[in-house]
Amino acid sequence: MAKSTPRDLKQLGSRSELPASPDQALLEKVANPHPRETYLVRFTCPEFTALCPITGQPDFAHLVIDYVPRQWLVESKSLKLYLGAFRNHGAFHEDCTLAVARRVVETIEPLWLRIGGYWYPRGGIRSSADAIRHLPSS
Repeated sequence: MAKSTPRDLKQLGSRSELPASPDQALLEKVANPHPRETYLVRFTCPEFTALCPITGQPDFAHLVIDYVPRQWLVESKSLKLYLGAFRNHGAFHEDCTLAVARRVVETIEPLWLRIGGYWYPRGGIRSSADAIRHLPSS
């Protein structure tokens, strides 16, 4: 089983500033204590914010991150800081949703991942973007 200890974590248990951008954010992982079990992990972020890359106006979303872990779990404080780093980041809805999916996959290599980005209406139109990843079994 993969090992990760609290000493390996840079943000949990210490004061951490909000990263200036998603690229600068550190998304951390911890060892899955049940790697032989198949189960679903869910994070919800009802106050996700990014900026429209054209107008600079804020866009708000409810993100739902579901994944089936293998050896690793996403460490929740680092996820909170990573998602918060989008606050001053200009990107379209779909780009934000897919960027989060790519980063989670790169960090923990889950068996399965689905991220739903449910964007609140702007201009009378509501949009959503889903990212789904099935990784091959190892």
